[in-house]
Amino acid sequence: MNLLLKTSQANLQGQIAVTGSKSETNRLLLLKALFPNISLANTSNSDDSEVMQKALLGNEEIVDIHHAGTAMRFLTAYFAVNEGREVVMTGSSRMQERPIKILVEALAQLGVEISYLKDEGYPPIRIKGKKITASKVTLAANVSSQYISALLLVAPKLENGLELTLEGEITSIPYIKMTLALLNDLEIKTSFEGNVIKVYPKAEVVTKEMVVESDWSSASYFFSLVALADTASITLSSYKENSLQGDSALVSLYDKMGVQTTFQDNKMTLVKQSDFKFETVNFELNNTPDIAQTIVVTCLGLGIGCHLTGLHTLKIKETDRLEALRIELTKLGADILVTNDSLTLVATNEINPNVKIATYNDHRMAMAFAPLALKVPIIIEDAGVVSKSYPDFWKDLTNLGFETTEIVA
Repeated sequence: MNLLLKTSQANLQGQIAVTGSKSETNRLLLLKALFPNISLANTSNSDDSEVMQKALLGNEEIVDIHHAGTAMRFLTAYFAVNEGREVVMTGSSRMQERPIKILVEALAQLGVEISYLKDEGYPPIRIKGKKITASKVTLAANVSSQYISALLLVAPKLENGLELTLEGEITSIPYIKMTLALLNDLEIKTSFEGNVIKVYPKAEVVTKEMVVESDWSSASYFFSLVALADTASITLSSYKENSLQGDSALVSLYDKMGVQTTFQDNKMTLVKQSDFKFETVNFELNNTPDIAQTIVVTCLGLGIGCHLTGLHTLKIKETDRLEALRIELTKLGADILVTNDSLTLVATNEINPNVKIATYNDHRMAMAFAPLALKVPIIIEDAGVVSKSYPDFWKDLTNLGFETTEIVA
């Protein structure tokens, strides 16, 4: 499905209920599989979370997680400690290009038996679950936090818990802290001192309902819409001012791009600041790489430059997001330079209209570029890819006054 997206709305007003956080949901789905007496509310309706839940509830030998990178990492650890269970973990062709070796080697330090069925270091993999008595693991600190969280989530069920030593400078700390906070909510003891994280064993947890906060990554597109509109006031639910999610940094980042955020009754309202003086932004996104696409597209729409760093993990996402951004922004007339971990956009007031934006099987490419429809008509190819994290995205844009027209490829 290709969508032509445009709007005559210069003034955006509305209220949007955003689905639960995919990051929190997938962590809690795994914890529920380990501790069945907990219950979950406001879970994500994303493809990734549905794939995760299906895999945890099923008994198949072959577990296909399609494009769901979080599910691949979390389930690898889960099945590794599931004594007596043997599975093959596989996914889409892109998933079979995304590295898993770091996590496999970490699990091997605990005595887990995992073998590669095609290329070494990549899915598909065969996992033979076993009882784990070892408790110490060391891995590089600058890897994706999903590897680290995968180990931390299963740690309470290890006979002797886990002591994880991270070597070097730690990246994506907010996501690690989110995982630890969810464990703490279940009264599982943890510590995070220096580069050493400890999770203590716990056989059972108290019966409890865990409520998932709405997804901050999904909220990023509304920050972008408000920044690009002439005037705007959009209220989003359900959000906490003191969120566990790293992407809540959007509040401070978009304050520098003319968006003011206020919180009341678990809702946040985004308002376009009038007479705001825009200038080039320099953001270090080591802890929040998933919002880089949204930010650079916002800057293009505002006619300002940006320099974004800390983006090295974007090269192994659903696509090489840095290269994808370079190609698609160039189509729009942007002057952009990318390296292995940074992106620089030169300010321009010219945006080419009616450009077809390729999405590369990447939900964030589709949603990040959509706000540009406030400036020029834009075509989003394979627009249905948003179902990976935010199935209601196009419907919510329509409710804000956008026109979405399905066109022939």
